[in-house]
Amino acid sequence: MPSIAQLKGSLHIHNFYIGKLKANQDRLFGSDPELAQLLDNVAAVLSEHAVVLADDIADREYEES
Repeated sequence: MPSIAQLKGSLHIHNFYIGKLKANQDRLFGSDPELAQLLDNVAAVLSEHAVVLADDIADREYEES
């Protein structure tokens, strides 16, 4: 089972790439709406996983206190 630090690192990476995807989605929306939609879908999947990670972190921190 990963440590809290590893989970936080993974959450940080997820959030970083979600931001990158959103920025590229905004940039591409006018020129390539299909690619922009694909980027939005990938960001949505990563966002869902980030929520799960955040919940796991909160649970683990609660258990350790």
